[in-house]
Amino acid sequence: MASSSRYSTDLTDAQWECIEKVWPPAKGGRTGRPRTYARREVVNTILYQLRTGCAWRLLPKDLVPWPLAWEHFRRWRDDGTLQVIHDALHEQVREKAGREKAPSAGAIDSQAVKTTEKGGLTGLSRAKT
Repeated sequence: MASSSRYSTDLTDAQWECIEKVWPPAKGGRTGRPRTYARREVVNTILYQLRTGCAWRLLPKDLVPWPLAWEHFRRWRDDGTLQVIHDALHEQVREKAGREKAPSAGAIDSQAVKTTEKGGLTGLSRAKT
């Protein structure tokens, strides 16, 4: 097991406790080989890659091997695990700030919505005969 904080992107114990609490349970019936790396180490590796923007193959050697980190990231992204964790943590932050779990309203102004300066379709023309 690695030290508790090698990189500034590593989760603190308190952060990991929050994430671990909201992690979706494993799907029933799955039995496989035991984990080689702790889930926290995989998450720390993914956070390092996302924060630094480095290529997966260029991850430092003291982190989880890049193919394993990439596979977990892709699986968690595609099966909705990352969204579930995000939503649960977002609700916790809102409640801690004394707000409702979910926003009651939203607003979009003209600066938030990008449009073309020209009206209608642009860039399309009929073939000349």
